[in-house]
Amino acid sequence: MSADVELDHVTIAFGNFIAVNDASLKINNGEFFSFLGPSGCGKTTILRTISGFLEPTKGAVRIGGRDMARIGPNKRPTALIFQNLALFPLMTVAENIAYGLRVRGIGKAERRRKANQLLNLIALSDQGDKMVSELSGGQKQRVAIARALAVEPQVLLLDEPLSALDLKLRQHMRNELRAIQQRVGITFIYITHDQGEALTMSDRIAVMNEGVIQQVGDAKSIYDRPATSFVASFVGENNSLIGKVVQVDGGYAQVKTPLGNVTGRNLQNIRIGDSAVAFIRPEKLTQREAANQNRLQTTVKSIAFEGNLSHVYLVGPGHRNLTMTVSREIPLPETGAYIGLHAAIDDTLILPMGKLASE
Repeated sequence: MSADVELDHVTIAFGNFIAVNDASLKINNGEFFSFLGPSGCGKTTILRTISGFLEPTKGAVRIGGRDMARIGPNKRPTALIFQNLALFPLMTVAENIAYGLRVRGIGKAERRRKANQLLNLIALSDQGDKMVSELSGGQKQRVAIARALAVEPQVLLLDEPLSALDLKLRQHMRNELRAIQQRVGITFIYITHDQGEALTMSDRIAVMNEGVIQQVGDAKSIYDRPATSFVASFVGENNSLIGKVVQVDGGYAQVKTPLGNVTGRNLQNIRIGDSAVAFIRPEKLTQREAANQNRLQTTVKSIAFEGNLSHVYLVGPGHRNLTMTVSREIPLPETGAYIGLHAAIDDTLILPMGKLASE
């Protein structure tokens, strides 16, 4: 059984410090939902509040429509997987998985049956009698998930569980974790600062900064239609050109920047005279000229080869740095070359000036 989770104007304060500011959203039953943001943005505070380890200063948390006020962690229909996993080193894998059932007074035979069932689910059916120390990092991750699922929570909470793994194992475990969630069908709430994790696994994502939820949406809308300058600069790589709006025409706006006038889609109905930022993804920049494009004059500073693609680092007037991503099939410019870059107007986004992720 699964449940939805609702945050209703939740504020969480520690003295004068507001860790979460008026957060409202609904996480759907059976959804894989991620909170994404930099360290200290409030995402783990929200997770601890959903789990019952913290009480909101204002507002309410509801799980399955039920207000969780004054209901402790052991009474909530949730299970929490910590960043360090907290597996018991002196217990076997099966005993770790069945620990929550033992605490609840479930008999030994039923505990073993449930442990075996979950070992099959996580593809470790022959590992139950091993000690935790004999497992790889990825296997330990799966055991922690199985232990949490053993108590049949309606909502599984995961606090950056893959952060300690190396890159390739982390990428593999993304697929594993998503596959497990789809098999069991319960609500997963996932905390991460890793954009790749959030974008590849989630049905929806909430991007946070400084205690405020900036945008909620699926991966494509977060990436292609960011709601704020922070989201545009935090999710994926982006070139940002700051300036003043000098023209507005239909759904487009033109911004005067140190690199010249840049026209793009006006996502927030900004007006002439407003401070704004023009965003262009590195993969949208090209040396090929075509109609309805912005043109930027730049000098190549350096080139970083990364196998199937290269990152070309450039500088323009006003010491504005830009990055262009080039696939290996396209000839690279020479370092020090003075080149014109082009970006389609429809691939350029204009947003109101706001805090950028690099600040």
